Order: sequence, then C-alpha cells, then structure tokens
Amino acid sequence: MRKEFVMKKILVFSVLFCISLALANAQSTADPVVMTVAEKPVSLSEFLFIAQKDSSVDLNNRKSLKNYVELFKNFKLKVADAEAAGIQRSSSFSEELNTYKGQLRLSFLSDKTGEEDAIRNEYNRMKEQLTVSQLLFKLPRKAVSKDTVAIYEKALEAYKQIQQGTPFSTLAKELANKESGSASFDENFYLIPLKTPQAFEDAAYSLPVGVVSAPVRSPLGFHLIKVEKRIPNPGLFEVAHILINVHEKRNDEEAAKTAQQLYDMLKNGDDFSELAKKYSSDEATASKGGVLPVFGLGDMVKPFEDAAFSLSNPGDFSRPVKTRYGYHIIKLIDKKEVPSFEEKRPQIYSAMRQDEHNFTLYSAFDKKMKEAYGYRLYQDAYDDFQRLSDQYFPTDSAFYAQSKDWKKPLLRLNGEDHLQEEFAYYIYRFPFSTKSYSGDFIREVFDLFVRDLYTELERKKLDTNPEFDHLIQEYRDGILLFEISNQRVWSKPVAEQAQLEKEWIRELQTKYPVTVNWDILNNLKKYRK
Repeated sequence: MRKEFVMKKILVFSVLFCISLALANAQSTADPVVMTVAEKPVSLSEFLFIAQKDSSVDLNNRKSLKNYVELFKNFKLKVADAEAAGIQRSSSFSEELNTYKGQLRLSFLSDKTGEEDAIRNEYNRMKEQLTVSQLLFKLPRKAVSKDTVAIYEKALEAYKQIQQGTPFSTLAKELANKESGSASFDENFYLIPLKTPQAFEDAAYSLPVGVVSAPVRSPLGFHLIKVEKRIPNPGLFEVAHILINVHEKRNDEEAAKTAQQLYDMLKNGDDFSELAKKYSSDEATASKGGVLPVFGLGDMVKPFEDAAFSLSNPGDFSRPVKTRYGYHIIKLIDKKEVPSFEEKRPQIYSAMRQDEHNFTLYSAFDKKMKEAYGYRLYQDAYDDFQRLSDQYFPTDSAFYAQSKDWKKPLLRLNGEDHLQEEFAYYIYRFPFSTKSYSGDFIREVFDLFVRDLYTELERKKLDTNPEFDHLIQEYRDGILLFEISNQRVWSKPVAEQAQLEKEWIRELQTKYPVTVNWDILNNLKKYRK
C-alpha cells in the first residue's frame, strides 16, 4: 500500500515538475479571470501555464478544451476541499512548500547549462587515476605580500634547478629535509578531484606525465607538481581482508610472520572467510568474513589500494601488504565500473557548492549576470584594497579602520555606483574565504560581494515574475491535491477507489460554487501571442 501511495505522488508531481513548453502571456493589461472555484478566481495566465504543459490538450479544439476545463475544474475543487480541511496549516505542508521555494529560487538564480558543464568536467577528471608527487613550500596561515616573496623565490629557484636537469625527486627530498617544517615532499600519491585546493587540481590535470609545473600558489603555499602516471580509473572494488595488527603482545616482526603463515594457508586451499573470522584483528569485519564496504579511488590508504587494484579476478588474493594499521591479506570479491555521471552528479554538485570550487560551478551565471547588469570595475579603486592587503590581512582590525571611510566608486552595476566603503564593510561583516594569501583573500571576498549585489537584484525581479509565482502556486496546489486524494481515495482498497472518486466529485460539485468564463475560453486566440 505504501508503495502505491508513493507511485501516485510521483504521478502527481511528474506533471507539476515537467518543463513548460511556453508561458503564454495575456495581451490585455489586466489578467482576466477564466474561472472561479469556491469563490477563488483563476487567472487566464495560470490556466494557460498549466494547460500548455499537457501535450494531449489542444486549446484550439473545442472538444479538447471542454474536456480539459472539466479536469481543471475538478483539480481546483479538490484543492478547495483540502484547504477547507486545513491541510495547508500543517507543519509538514509548510516545510515541503518552503523547501521547494528555496530550490526554485536557486534554479532561477543559476545557469544550469554552465553548472552542468562544470560538474561534468569534474566527473571526467574522475575517469582518470593520476599518481602525483609534489614539493610544497608552505605559507603562513595568514600571509601578506611581504610574507610570500622569500617563499616564492625558494620555490622558483627549485623549479629552475629542475629545469636545468636536477632530478625532481632528489631535489625535493633534499629540500624537504633541509627546510624541515617549511617544506614537504609527498611522493606518488593518488590525486582525487575535489579533495585538494582547486589551483593544485587544475594545474595537475593540465600537466603532461613527467613534466614539473612552475610554482603554483594555493592556500597551503607554493607547489611544484609532477604527474608521475595517468591510467584509467579502476572503478569500484569490493574486497575482503584479513588484518594482523601490531600490539603490546605482538611486534611488527611477529605480525608479519603471522600474516605470511595465513597467506600460505590460503595458498594451500584454506577458506578465506573462515580464516578472517578466526584471525583478523579488524573486529568490524571479521565476523563477516572480512568483507569491507565497496570503495573507490582515494577511499583507502594507498598501499591497501595498490594491492587491491592489482587483483584481476574475483577470488584472487594478495600477498601480505603493510599499512599503518598492520598487515593485510586482500581478496577480490567484485569489480565495478566507475559510476555513471547521473549517479555521481549529486555528490559532485554538493562538494562544489561547499568550497572554492563554487566559483567554477557558478562562473557561467556570474558572467551572464555581469553582462546583464552592465558590470564595470573601477580598477584604481580596487587596487587601493590590494595595496592595503599588502600591509594588513583583510581580517585584521587595522584593515577595516583604514578602509571604512574610502569614498571612491568601486564598481558599477545596474546603472548604480557602489563605493569602496560598502566593500570595506562587507569584508568586515563577512570575512569568509578559503585563501591564506591576503591578495587572494580580497579577490575571493570581492567576487562574493559582486555576486550578492546582483543576486539581490535578481531576487527582487522574482517578486514580479509571473512564471515564478505560477510554479509556486502549482506546487502548492499539488501538495494539497496529493494529501486530500490520499485521505479521500488512495488510502482505501483499490477495488473501491474508482467509485469513491466519482462520489467525491459529485460531492465537490454541490459543495463549492464554480463559474466558467466561456467568452474568454472560446476566444483564446485573442489573448494569446
């Protein structure tokens, strides 16, 4: 029964969520009333907005129009009955409608095509497994220009030595030891999209194998990046493992010896699942024969992944593999392809919204809005902030104290100039950025400032946007329609539902007054473009 209710709710909302073929506009100044149901008027624009979503309705055909008017009238009668029952006053109704309003606003305040392109770019990166090494020269947590010069020069000097033939790995290890604490070397790690600073990710994916990048600045510092290998993403793996860990009664040598003995037993035909149950130190999986949740690239420590990814056929098992957890013997259960774009899309979208990748996600919308509102930056006024950020980090009190009374026009949007003091106050109120270098910090907060300005302009436009209003009304009515239909018909035995529906319609037609303005409906060509 519950499954049936869910399917019926899907049917209701499949109509309400379909993309409008066209939004007809009334040619007259006033939007005429085509119907009154339970003393509530229905405008021509609302009627046409919904009618034109149904491809089976021909508004130019009298019979088709008459049939649709009857269906629409019954739909509105049911909504009126739901309102009379007070469904719209429930907390669940308010929560669902408010959630939809928020989602709808976001859909209007976005460029879906641009977002899809950005999400797909990240997905395409996931199709490759990059093995990367990096030499990192670390920046302080809050760095102004003078803090970065010496660090950048060290990174640049290292880059020049590599270009002159010094092996990257040799130099990186030497400098990491010499500059302990201020430089580090990470060798042969997997690069996972959306898991590193965007500047690092973008640089790495643009590099050919074997080439070392010029210094790349991220919130962490200056990176020299080398892509060691590119291979197709191995996909998802399901494995079981036997873990032999090290503890106070078993040192590393003894753990290694025990793991080797178990490996020999497996080679002689012993059952992997039974050995895991008896000997594995992983209490969470031992009772299940050592079976782990399905995992992909970057989910496990690298030595474990390397061993798992090297297994070819279900049933194959590895030699003992050492990780920081102990010694593992890994058995392949199943391999699966990289999840489809449709499967990964929600996860990628959510990740991109939450960090600096949001600037890539929304870049198409940012560009469109700047063009639409005639955006213009007054560079000399912006440079004042950049110069001040060379002395003070933007979150320092001295930064706001010196900039709060600046009066130069900073940018122009929608025919209006916004002064420097507005941006100074914005930084003071909303000092949020992923960047550790002051110049990058200023740029990121400034981009958010501009986005907030044109987003507010777009929100004001929504208040007078008939399509937005119609979609809200449509969704509201859809919730009420589902809830009242569930109460009156769908919760009853299937064999009784058809008769209950007929009786309910007869009751509604006598309970609520309805008037239809056929003069307008029979002359729709006069009102439609």
